[in-house]
Amino acid sequence: MLAGGRSSRMGTDKALLPWGNGTLLTHMRGMLIDAGAVEVVVSGDRPDVGGVPDATRDTGPMGALSQLASRLTDGAWIIVPVDMPLLSTDLLHALRAADTACACVEGHPLPMMLRVDDGMRALMHAVGARAGRERSLWALQQDIGTQHLPAARWQQALRNCNTPEDWIALQQSVIQARSG
Repeated sequence: MLAGGRSSRMGTDKALLPWGNGTLLTHMRGMLIDAGAVEVVVSGDRPDVGGVPDATRDTGPMGALSQLASRLTDGAWIIVPVDMPLLSTDLLHALRAADTACACVEGHPLPMMLRVDDGMRALMHAVGARAGRERSLWALQQDIGTQHLPAARWQQALRNCNTPEDWIALQQSVIQARSG
């Protein structure tokens, strides 16, 4: 799970925003466990959940993933951002079921399933060492030929919150859905 980053557009640490009976971080971690995760690795300085601080800061999600590569055991890993609280276990299962090295939803680099082995770790390190836009999840996905699940089924689940306005709108949509 990616919970690092500066949260600069939000103005506060997104991982610590309240959600349900906890925070976005505890919610996403719980969802991964509910979806069958045997191990959850958190990117970012989160000692309370065994988070792995970035060795090199401000390298974006791909930089963080690259830094975690050597810690990931062989097998399928689901990478999720902390700021998509509407993700569903159904979507995570669909990604996990993809018979490919990498899968995501069309138009969205995350959530993503990666089948990690020595070759994938080497590629993650190589892409993570690039500069600018070439160090991105999109670049990794292009390099390995990614299976894209159709977006239509998952649009609501893929809402993220990058700004205070996004956060307010997301909360209002959840309240409306529960009352309507």
